[in-house]
Amino acid sequence: MARIEHSATLHAPPERVFALLERVEDFVDYSDLIKDIEPLGNDHYRWHVRAVGMDWTFDVAITESVAPSVLAWESVDGVHNTGRYELAQVPEGTRVALRVDYEIHNRFVEKAVRRAASPLVNRVSQQILDRVAARLHAGE
Repeated sequence: MARIEHSATLHAPPERVFALLERVEDFVDYSDLIKDIEPLGNDHYRWHVRAVGMDWTFDVAITESVAPSVLAWESVDGVHNTGRYELAQVPEGTRVALRVDYEIHNRFVEKAVRRAASPLVNRVSQQILDRVAARLHAGE
């Protein structure tokens, strides 16, 4: 399983950052690559993503939600992945660390994804955190 990690500091308290991150459906507004997120009920969501020239669909379940410090998920269908946001209060605001583990069983596709995945996830993660920061500063 491949792992990608990214972190950033947002100038807001963990409670405010977590409140935005836990609104999973809003992630469609946070990244241009996320095309749609369908709530399926019981903390399950169907993600539609356009990345590395391909459309990806996967269902995820929130596996851990401990405000304001941890939000974690695991796919239950589609591309196997797990992810975890960990939030920690720092003097500047909130340190947000993201860890994504994924596994693709098609060797050809996996090769292309491995080449693009780390910079792609870092770019998407930064875009998400930048847009969350913008919402925080707008007073949401």
